[in-house]
Amino acid sequence: MSAPNAPRQLFVTTALPYANGNFHIGHIMEYIQADIWVRFQRMQGSQVNFVGADDTHGAPIMIAAEKAGKTPQQFVADIAAGRKPYLDGFHIAFDNWHSTDATENHELARQIYRDLRDISEADGGSLIEVRSVEQFFDPQKNMFLPDRFIKGECPKCHAKDQYGDNCEVCGAVYAPTDLIKPFSALSGAKPELKTSEHFFFKLSDPRCVEFLTQWTQDGKLQPEVANKVKEWFSVRTNPDGTTSEGLGDWDISRDAPYFGIEIPDAPGKYFYVWLDAPVGYLASLKNLLDKRGEDYVAYMANPNLEQIHFIGKDIVTFHTLFWPAMLHFSGRKTPNKVNVHGFLTVNNGEKMSKSRGTGLDPLKYLSLGMNPEWLRYYLAAKLSGRNEDIDFNAEDFMARVNSDLVGKFINIASRSAGFIAKRFDGKLGTVSADGQALLAALQSATPTVAAFYEEREYGKALREVMLLADKVNAYVDQNKPWDLAKQEGMDARLHDVCTACIEAFRLLTLQLKPVLPALAAQVEAFLNVPPFSFDAARTLLGGGHAINAYQHLMQRVDIKQLESLFEAPEPVVPVLVPGGEPIAETISIDDFAKVDLRIAEIVNCEPVEGSVKLLRLTLDVGEGRTRNVFSGIASMYKPEDLVGKLTVMVANLAPRKMKFGVSEGMVLAASHADEKAEPGIYVLHPWPGAKPGMRIH
Repeated sequence: MSAPNAPRQLFVTTALPYANGNFHIGHIMEYIQADIWVRFQRMQGSQVNFVGADDTHGAPIMIAAEKAGKTPQQFVADIAAGRKPYLDGFHIAFDNWHSTDATENHELARQIYRDLRDISEADGGSLIEVRSVEQFFDPQKNMFLPDRFIKGECPKCHAKDQYGDNCEVCGAVYAPTDLIKPFSALSGAKPELKTSEHFFFKLSDPRCVEFLTQWTQDGKLQPEVANKVKEWFSVRTNPDGTTSEGLGDWDISRDAPYFGIEIPDAPGKYFYVWLDAPVGYLASLKNLLDKRGEDYVAYMANPNLEQIHFIGKDIVTFHTLFWPAMLHFSGRKTPNKVNVHGFLTVNNGEKMSKSRGTGLDPLKYLSLGMNPEWLRYYLAAKLSGRNEDIDFNAEDFMARVNSDLVGKFINIASRSAGFIAKRFDGKLGTVSADGQALLAALQSATPTVAAFYEEREYGKALREVMLLADKVNAYVDQNKPWDLAKQEGMDARLHDVCTACIEAFRLLTLQLKPVLPALAAQVEAFLNVPPFSFDAARTLLGGGHAINAYQHLMQRVDIKQLESLFEAPEPVVPVLVPGGEPIAETISIDDFAKVDLRIAEIVNCEPVEGSVKLLRLTLDVGEGRTRNVFSGIASMYKPEDLVGKLTVMVANLAPRKMKFGVSEGMVLAASHADEKAEPGIYVLHPWPGAKPGMRIH
């Protein structure tokens, strides 16, 4: 039992980002949401360990590393090296950032597996079972293929170029073996069916079903999430007419070659990435505690420890079924809360895409000099405790920041601090009855704001704060300190009003500190006070307290910054050494090697509404997904004439946000320098025998 009023012990995590690319704005939203909650808890006196890590294992990482000419370890290390500017830039303060390829994760994942495997017969027996399965095998790559690296014709609607687990056209779900004319997305080869021994976690075991039925419905999940999860336990008919029969067993193994953690006593078999990925939470915590000299086992054994996860709705299955079952039946503590958020869309509903880089670029945001706390405030104002999508709308963003944050909140200080400095030697005075009533209202509202933070109802918290700011501004407008300063004999009242404003500004800043930590630190320095806690709202600074000189705290959003953030340049059609045009300056072989030219199949082509120049090409570059590319070739080609053809594209060009969508590369075409003399744009077309994904050397 903990002592009365003992601080809460909290272990908080966010979902681990896959180490195949930089952070996108969806990551930043989740980290900001968790960071706000952690900062609030610390202001309440809670003791928090807030950790993250890179999710580093799996076939996609292995394949991407091979394409980049790196070892998987070096590939993920290079990705990890780019994390800090994002986290520091948006004031996201993890206590530790680690990797699922670290020693701690290898050891913990293997031990959890052994504990599940070695459950005694008296306790119901092992939850691990070995079975033979048939899988597609790439004879050229000499490896078994994950579902997403097999493509073919949908068995339901016969759409071409669909993945091995579901159709993106009709939504059907199927096994890779159901595909018509399947092919390897890695090599283009026809896959072969081979038998392999796989390891399964018996999630369908009555022990797991009983435990998860109770665990998922006892308040650890939001009601809407719990209701959705409940559906997975019963027999049901899927949209495609197939029947699902409750919880199925979970395939937790993959065959070599595979970048991951080798299964104990099973040479050549590796844990499926989703088994060891959540173990990375524990590994990062253990790494943190070891560095501090603290006992990890004792920490996790504390019955008062609360384990809290923040995740997106796309990974609910893993965190509400597999993960708690793994922990419980291996004899470990299960999560106390799994907080699920929705997706972030941009400018009225365009879905963010991790693989396609869609939407707001966080580093570009920072490079434009845009205040990171504008974004923290805006996202917090939209977030709730529910699993709901939110939208970043540029006009709304500017209005909320400029009107609420600067116009209502910051201006309270700027309208009063100067008088305190110039007329009253930088010292506060006493507050009369009307000012005391205003401050009392702010103080009495602070527990309500705190309760909203606790429940992750940030939007409600900020609405409450802005309503309080409205009251303060009404008080300012009613008393007009700028007029009082001009009237003889009104110094005492001026001192009184300005003091009330500074005291109110302090209380409002305290309430906003979880969202605006950098600004709060500036205010703490300006007011000459220790770091704000929520307990500090119970008292006022009082007459005679000396404050420092006021410096402007925040600029307004400039429309030009937003225009630059979402600028949509027209694509440039590449020109390949046409006759009559001078040869460009000499480059080295190293310069050329930086450009990754690939054979691409045009699987679809269509005109772009609103443009006479552009065609939208859907390209297969042999990487297990398709890409969207815009090309200014509409004057030369009909869309139907290009479908099924091969071409050449620049595959490692950064995605570009355009007004028509995101372009994920550049198709190579030739044209003459003087189009009046020789008009036309000609798409490059490889000779027969070339396959999608082949690199041009």
